Amino acid sequence: FRRRSRYIAVFSGLVIAFAVTVVLNINTGNVHISVPKILRILFLRDGAATEYSIIWRIRLPRILMAAMLGGALSLSGFLLQTFFANPIAGPFVLGISSGAKMVVAMTMIIFLNYMGHFSSYTLIVAAFIGSLISTGFILLMSKKVHHMAALLVGGIMIGYICSAVTDFVVTFAEDSDIVNLHGWSQGSFSGMSWSNVKVAALMVGITLILTFFLSKPIGAYQLGEMYAQSMGVNIRVFRVLLILLSSVFSACVTAFAGPISFVGIAVPYLIKHLLGTAKPLVVIPATFLGGAVFCMGCDLIARMAFAPLELNISTVTSI
Repeated sequence: FRRRSRYIAVFSGLVIAFAVTVVLNINTGNVHISVPKILRILFLRDGAATEYSIIWRIRLPRILMAAMLGGALSLSGFLLQTFFANPIAGPFVLGISSGAKMVVAMTMIIFLNYMGHFSSYTLIVAAFIGSLISTGFILLMSKKVHHMAALLVGGIMIGYICSAVTDFVVTFAEDSDIVNLHGWSQGSFSGMSWSNVKVAALMVGITLILTFFLSKPIGAYQLGEMYAQSMGVNIRVFRVLLILLSSVFSACVTAFAGPISFVGIAVPYLIKHLLGTAKPLVVIPATFLGGAVFCMGCDLIARMAFAPLELNISTVTSI
């Protein structure tokens, strides 16, 4: 009864925080729109043309992307922490986000120079390849190095190497490309469109469903590899799936919003402590919801702290 009450309290708190953050994000900005007007615009599609355009074309896509990508980044961290059995593991710390950033930067420069445009799917594929390159190096190191501290140092090294390669590539880019890359590489949810929302919803939605299907093997794996094997879990396939799902989540975030720090480590850790359990069926939805609330809140601060100047999202998440 105590455990169930705790779950209900945590989920209720997250849902209330989510609702409040959504309202604040839609309501707050350079143009203030009252809550009754927001409800009329959202549900009746009725209101002044300017306010209607601000909500439907600017604020709503941005809020939805912040929620989806925040949840995806948190779940990426949760899967990596499960894989390495360590709360320090996360896509930013282990250099996975930097790998994705490196390949996306190269792709953006090449496509803009030779084709003039690129699609959201192109960026996601590029980010996924970059994530897998970094993860591959970490996995090779994990076979040789069994001490987590050394593995962490290796992850940080990979992150710095990828950042150095990105900087080297940017040196030879056109000025207009450098401006685009600089804005994207600092991390931001600005400039999101409904086409971005559709692509992200498809990618994150499918990956989230697959993560739910893995909840029982994750629960068994948390009790040790030997126990998981005795429960019929194919460890090799399971570990590959964990890495692939984590990479897809991380790739979606990096492709659309750039590398975002801290969220992948902090949110899963805090949610597990709030719930008082590591049970995947409970932790997975709570982590996704917690990441969504955290990133929406940080995005609101990034927009409003020094308005009209906008802070980078990574600056706010780190603080």
